[in-house]
Amino acid sequence: MSRPVSLLGLGGMGSPMAEVLARGGVDLTVWNRTAGRAAPFAALGATVAATPADAAGPVVLTVLTDSASVDAVIDGSDGLLAGWERRAVSSPILVVMGTVSPPAMRDLAARLAPSGVRVVDAPLSGGVIGAAEARLSVMVGADPADFAELLPVFEILGKVVRHLGPVGSGQLAKACNQLIVAATMTAVSEAMLLARESGLDRAVLLELLSGGLAGSEVLRQKGENWVTESFRAGGSAANQLKDLNFALAAAEEGQVELPLSRTVHGLFTDLIAAGDGGLDHSGIFRALERLASGSRRDASRRDAGPDEETGHAPAG
Repeated sequence: MSRPVSLLGLGGMGSPMAEVLARGGVDLTVWNRTAGRAAPFAALGATVAATPADAAGPVVLTVLTDSASVDAVIDGSDGLLAGWERRAVSSPILVVMGTVSPPAMRDLAARLAPSGVRVVDAPLSGGVIGAAEARLSVMVGADPADFAELLPVFEILGKVVRHLGPVGSGQLAKACNQLIVAATMTAVSEAMLLARESGLDRAVLLELLSGGLAGSEVLRQKGENWVTESFRAGGSAANQLKDLNFALAAAEEGQVELPLSRTVHGLFTDLIAAGDGGLDHSGIFRALERLASGSRRDASRRDAGPDEETGHAPAG
């Protein structure tokens, strides 16, 4: 892509994406709220911007967690709008690559249209490993001409790039993706919990599952998490719940009942309520583990029968 590209947000996904772009020969500018995370990209040939306004080029990619974070880099004296005005950038493209709600995307596009900003949503699937290996799936909601203009940069980042319709369509596709991811995380967690409690070797089970119909990208990237019961790295459970909220809101708007997704949503709600929102989303295992422990305690109380001295069942 001949036009310069700016990338804002160098977190778990943004950092490997920025590296892929820089190594792919893109004229790249990067910005991050914590400046220390941006500094190393200078060695890759990228320009490090001090503020979002300094990164306000013709194409800006945001890899941020939510709508509030996107708004924070747009507005204010150091924001993108001020930067585009100072630099006299005509008809810039703002590409939102984090996961936000479809209505929020449409509202953002309507808000920025009078300023001449073209808004595109292009959420991603593939995780941190997919970002580092440049094999993301990119789900795009955009005007067809804007999609065509951005396609060269998307093809550097992803192996599957598809235009789904107008602004907001990409986020709706991502919501569908996240329903499957969350349900798969939960199903694998249930299987691994059952295996552990039944005395199976989970490493061997993982190998068998990965080689059969149950095999998936979730198992490929996250399988060892369940074997070692270490859930500290990768996409957070809190973000997974946020995405499930978006998906269920879209389902309600479309009057579509999603019973499995509502159950999974409840489990992730319990996980976050227990203080585990910072775990990887495969950490849903912990919520299921707590449910199993509670069930065992209840069964133990029932089996104990009435208290020998009082004649009453044990207090619970």
